[in-house]
Amino acid sequence: MNTTQRTDIIKNYATTLGFNFCGIAKAVQLEEDARRLESWLNKGMHGTMQYMENHFDMRIDPTKLVPGAKSVITLLLNYFPAEQQNTDIPKIAKYAYGDDYHEVIREKLRALLQHIKVNIGEVEGRGFIDSAPVLERSWAKRSGLGWIGKNGNLIHKQAGSFFFIATLIVDLELDYDQLYVKDYCGSCTRCIDACPTDAILPDKVIDGSKCISYFTIELKEALIPDAMKDKFNDWMFGCDVCQDVCPWNRFSKPTNEINFKPIPEILNFSTNDWEDLTEESFKHIFKSSPLKRSKWKGIKRNIHFIKRGG
Repeated sequence: MNTTQRTDIIKNYATTLGFNFCGIAKAVQLEEDARRLESWLNKGMHGTMQYMENHFDMRIDPTKLVPGAKSVITLLLNYFPAEQQNTDIPKIAKYAYGDDYHEVIREKLRALLQHIKVNIGEVEGRGFIDSAPVLERSWAKRSGLGWIGKNGNLIHKQAGSFFFIATLIVDLELDYDQLYVKDYCGSCTRCIDACPTDAILPDKVIDGSKCISYFTIELKEALIPDAMKDKFNDWMFGCDVCQDVCPWNRFSKPTNEINFKPIPEILNFSTNDWEDLTEESFKHIFKSSPLKRSKWKGIKRNIHFIKRGG
């Protein structure tokens, strides 16, 4: 079986699994990305996310994750919802409307790797979905799936940026897609201008320690700094401002993934509903939701902050 036949088997089954796009790049060390990541970490832009400092060598060298790695397969899964939240209620980033994407995509990656082993041969491989030291946006860019926007998100020319990015690293030679696509952001600065906390800097650098998503999800402190007061615009969990204003997201279409169907409470809960929510009810309603990452106490903290003018 030649590399083209192997590649076709993989891409066809990725489509069967519901992935919207699949790109493949040669497994190499990401030297330029290593320098950018090192500079970002040295400037403290990861805030309290100390895990970003761990496994630096694995982030830039796929052979450290899969010995003998030859190909990095990148898969995009659309999460843009058909339904939007009611107005004038605490806002939640669209990626968190439905079930936890980690579980949904992890299962798809397992199925894809198993399909490769059955139909191509014994292959060593590992799948990743943003919970491991993989620079998934860099690999997506290298495999021609889009460019990195000024807001730090991967942007696909025909479909925008509301995608989860999954990675499958294998020790199998395949046909590689074109290396990079043109950057179509041009002189547009809508995401930079719209960011409520000025977290988007020039040269596609994001100060993670200023991002609303960082404060509402990653920050584990009991209180959100007063310096952020009046800047959250009712964002309770994550933030979509930089994506909502991006002109390329006019091409976004509702996802076909049934597991991302919005939880009714996310679309409808008022501030009072969130305030009255018990820990027991939270664990029951959001047992399969990304919101569980902030835990009940974190959600209560965020609600209190935006209610008093966050």
